[in-house]
Formats: sequence, structure tokens, C-alpha cells
Amino acid sequence: MFIDPMLLSTADNPFSHSNYIFEPKIDGHRLMFSQTNGRIRLYTRHETECTQQYPELLAPFDHDILLDGEVACTGPDGVDFEEVMIRFKAKKDHRIKELTATSPVTYVVFDILQYKGEDLRKLPLIQRKEILAGISMPNQHFGVIPFVEGAGEALFNQMVNRKLEGMVGKRKNSLYVSRRSPAWQKVINWSYADVFITGYRKEEFGWLAAVPDESGRLRPAGIVEYATQATRKEFYSKSRALVTGEDKKFVYLSPAIRGRVKFRNWFKSGMLRTPVLTELIE
Repeated sequence: MFIDPMLLSTADNPFSHSNYIFEPKIDGHRLMFSQTNGRIRLYTRHETECTQQYPELLAPFDHDILLDGEVACTGPDGVDFEEVMIRFKAKKDHRIKELTATSPVTYVVFDILQYKGEDLRKLPLIQRKEILAGISMPNQHFGVIPFVEGAGEALFNQMVNRKLEGMVGKRKNSLYVSRRSPAWQKVINWSYADVFITGYRKEEFGWLAAVPDESGRLRPAGIVEYATQATRKEFYSKSRALVTGEDKKFVYLSPAIRGRVKFRNWFKSGMLRTPVLTELIE
């Protein structure tokens, strides 16, 4: 069985509140674990089945159950988003078997939606947490997310110090609804960098970003796909005099415009992950 997941709103800043619990935000992908009549199926938030990709999670519970959580891989530097994406994209049995040995996943459970045939979504979150805490996990690849009550800012500071993705604040009395809700709010631990804008897409919005390498020469660092309308207008007014060439997809610019971006982290390839332009720099 699949149920559309409850999605996070975004909080501008870390916050604390006695009516909330706060959890670490795990940098993996959303996973719904469904066991119906003993049969296990795994789904992404978009209902894409990924049961085949994670054989270490095909361990049955004592009773039928529907869980919501995040599947993640850990590496030498902590949680590794790129590794879990490699796991998710693997389709051939021999490759899946190989990756299960070299890059095992952990399913971090943060909610329980059904158990023993009972729909739990109308129960307050804190009560669902109590039910979840009383259930034995079927193997070492399952874990339950820890949480603190009230002290969101202190938890967020821990996430920053440990270079983790951020935190999620959830109202203790929130019911589980299959939509984006202000009752659940994420606060991202953004990184920041200054980039040169060296071109832009002709069709959909996107600016080519570059950063200096060790020798001082500019190298590509990805595509900025998020910027305010006011910033876009300012950019295009400045860019007209800087055009150096074009091809079918891009217009190229002399690297005279700089911008500050916030982003999740650096990919191993040296690209920015999910860069958002915060301002143009004079």
C-alpha cells in the first residue's frame, strides 16, 4: 500500500517551541515501507517502487505495517547523498548485490501510518512516536530517528557543527496529512559561496556558475536554477554588454558578474548541489 507522504514547509530560521519536537534532517531520499499480508514493497515519495534496489530492507516485521522515513548511506565524512542515489539508480541484479555489500543503506524511520490493520494517521504525532518506539526493528539496517522536545535552536547548532543537512520541526499534535503542511517545517544548514556567472540558458531559466580552481582559473561549478525576479531583471540588464558567444543551448558571457549562492553541499565532481542565488555582488 502507498499513501502520499506529508511534505515539509520551509522555516526561514531555526526556532524553538514547546509545542514542537525537533529531529535531525537526514540527507537521503524519502522511503515508504509497506508490509501488507506479509509482502514488503518500498516506494519513493512519488510512488516509484524501489523494492528491488534495497534487498537489505526486505526484512519482515511481526505484523503488517506502513512506515515513513528516509533511506541513506553513510561514508567516511558522514551521510553521503551521492551514494544513496547510486543505490537508487542501480537496476541490474549483480550491480545491486555488489552495492549492497559496499554501500549498505540505513532506513531511518520517523513515522508510522498503519500497524496491525489500524490507520494511525488521525492520532497526534507524539502518540504515533510512542507506538513506533515500542516496535522492534527487523534488522540492523533499520533505525528510528531521535528527537528532542522544544529545543530546536540547540539541535540546529549541533547539526551545523556536525555538518549535517539541517533539522525538521514538527508540531506534537500534528495529524498525518498527504500534502505540504506548516505543521512540519525544515531548516536547511546551507553552505555559501561566491561564483562568477559565465552564461545562461536560452530556454528554461539557468545561469552557468564558475569558481576559481587552485591555479586561479575559472572552472564550471554547475547551473543556478533559482533566483528572484528582481535579481533576474538586474542580471539581464548587465549581461547584454558581456556576451562573448552562443550555441544552441547557452549564451556565454565574459565573467564580470558575480553572485553569492547558498547550496546544500559540494558534489564529489566539484559541482554545487542545488545552488540558489541570494544576491548579485558588485
